[in-house]
Amino acid sequence: MYLPLRAISVFHAAARSGSISAAADELNVTPSAVSQQIQALETHLGTSLMVKVGRGVALTEAGERYFSMIAEEIDRISEATQSIRGLRPVTLLTVRATPTLSSKWLLPRLKGFLDANPDLEVRLNGTNEVTDFTRETVDVEIRHGRGQWPGLYTEGLTEELFFPVCRPDYAAPGSLTAEDLMHHRLIQSVKSQVQWPYWFSLNKLSPPNQMRRVLFDRSHMAIDAAADGIGLALESSLMMWRELRDGALVCPLRHPPRVAQTTQWVVCPVDSLRKKKVSLFLDWLKEEVKQWQAQQFIPPGMPGAK
Repeated sequence: MYLPLRAISVFHAAARSGSISAAADELNVTPSAVSQQIQALETHLGTSLMVKVGRGVALTEAGERYFSMIAEEIDRISEATQSIRGLRPVTLLTVRATPTLSSKWLLPRLKGFLDANPDLEVRLNGTNEVTDFTRETVDVEIRHGRGQWPGLYTEGLTEELFFPVCRPDYAAPGSLTAEDLMHHRLIQSVKSQVQWPYWFSLNKLSPPNQMRRVLFDRSHMAIDAAADGIGLALESSLMMWRELRDGALVCPLRHPPRVAQTTQWVVCPVDSLRKKKVSLFLDWLKEEVKQWQAQQFIPPGMPGAK
């Protein structure tokens, strides 16, 4: 079967950089040559892989899926090629995590791990796709769910608090009651384990028959929407720690109920725990979680608040 290997490698470069021009610079070709190769690959596959967004490009759903399937193999080919050429041996640590945890929590902290481990290269794969460790070259996954995956090492990352948030100029801290929230636009991530109907039931309220809602399929989009003043979001303290720290988001409720869950789990094959690169990452991760727990924002009026 014919494989358009050149077009695949060009697509990989453009998808990784998010830019046609950056991919062209990396490959030492013109931007038009990059676009032509991507179009040829799209014709070969029979589907669109990329769309233009401003000065950059964004992957379609099919493009994201295709990139996640080929990226690790191309990285392995690159690593093997460098090794044969006698270049510095590379120890690659591949971590898979949900898009929101990757962008909102892991990425802001990753520099510390890289600085402490200069001989490691890290590939952070931000996706909700569950890893098949028998087939994929993923070292560690931080998986969203309830922690029930037999046969794998599984440990909860940390307990998270869920509470309503909004921009401070939308509603001031402590200015609203639970009943008031029913009259506002409610933002929700459809994959969140804590949904608005459940939250209202904790407050002994029945949500209105027609809630004014805006729904997203990623929590980071719900958090950003609240920070943009669209409405009130019900999200995790783990995911919105930076917005809370910087004052971009506040809890407008006077006495929010304590809703605590563990939704993120460290998962890997038991044998992988013996790998030095895995143990280094897990030790670092636990220390970062401890520091976050010590600094975690708890809304005034919630049990446990100082």
